[in-house]
Amino acid sequence: MNAISNAATISAGKAKWTITNVMDRRDENMPFLFGKLSKFSDEGHVTVVDTQKKSEVDAIAENLLIASANFVYLPLYSGLAYMHVWNHIEADVFARRFKDIIEATYENFFVGCSVEAVSDYRTFGVKLQGLDRIRELSARIHPPNPLFGRLWSSLNRYVKERNASEVTVKESQDSGSGLATQIANLVSQILENSSYEPDFDVAMGDAAVLMAADGYGSGRVVGDQDGEEVTIRTSDAQKTFLFSKEPVPAELADEAERHFRRINSERDMRHP
Repeated sequence: MNAISNAATISAGKAKWTITNVMDRRDENMPFLFGKLSKFSDEGHVTVVDTQKKSEVDAIAENLLIASANFVYLPLYSGLAYMHVWNHIEADVFARRFKDIIEATYENFFVGCSVEAVSDYRTFGVKLQGLDRIRELSARIHPPNPLFGRLWSSLNRYVKERNASEVTVKESQDSGSGLATQIANLVSQILENSSYEPDFDVAMGDAAVLMAADGYGSGRVVGDQDGEEVTIRTSDAQKTFLFSKEPVPAELADEAERHFRRINSERDMRHP
């Protein structure tokens, strides 16, 4: 939160990036920080009117804004909701630049930041159900903060007991009927009943993909559908909602909080 409020400026390609227009409300009952991820150039050409000659002329503008993406950070959920800006600040670009700015603010010294997508279970589940067989599961996960999912609580404990900052899991089977995975069934059962309790131990590979889908890493499932190889990534089904391009910060925070609260309820996410 301090890095958001006092962000460094970084360079990427021909553009520069920083966080602007910060509104720090971390001390309120529902704390949040609002800001804009801003992309700009050192110098840009703008058109101005020369009133003496009654003509349009080119002029040089310093730090010319190219695009900006509104965002709100909710510390209670360790959650970030941000705007997609076509052709300038797409979701993957936002995640990379936000990460780089936070780390650069502390001069990349003993600091790490990652922005991972929270998957829409319904979209993710429909894609999984369409697979005839699953040949590969893989996920890169990191310890959650502050919430965890009940169905992957055993994996969460494992990560903590190992004192690991990151765990990578990969399973594959190219022959026969593929992997003996319950991932599609688990997702569909959670959607039907957030209190669903499986009558079997959730395997590590399945738990890792669920953990990634809940925003604590990145995962993918590779399988066959109608004779074609299909890859489903947790980031492909990113949770989204519609909102104003010029939001009132408190209203955006309220809307984002409602979505995070609904996600937690649907998936029975819990605090330690």
